[in-house]
Amino acid sequence: MPTYLELKEQAEKLLAQAEQMRRQETEEAIADIKAKIKAYGLTAQDLGLTTASSSAGQRATRRSTAKSASPAKYRGPNGETWSGGRGRKPQWVVDALARGKKLEDFAIR
Repeated sequence: MPTYLELKEQAEKLLAQAEQMRRQETEEAIADIKAKIKAYGLTAQDLGLTTASSSAGQRATRRSTAKSASPAKYRGPNGETWSGGRGRKPQWVVDALARGKKLEDFAIR
């Protein structure tokens, strides 16, 4: 039965081999992808890797954790906007309410 140190050494060798294999397979995959891009004449835009022009009306950017912003419902005196969503109110809203203004005074119509 192998000892702990022997098993640890084997594990380290296997991890090194796995990393070497990963690098080799990554290089092969990249070479294959480059060859296909060249063969088919693909562009970064075709692959969704760039932001399309606004005239095309498409967006290729990724937002992994960001949620899309809610439309603004209120506009402040200096042009600030607020969607009226959950969470803390912006300071300009707090200040205006303290001065006796109503939230409806700032509604975007």
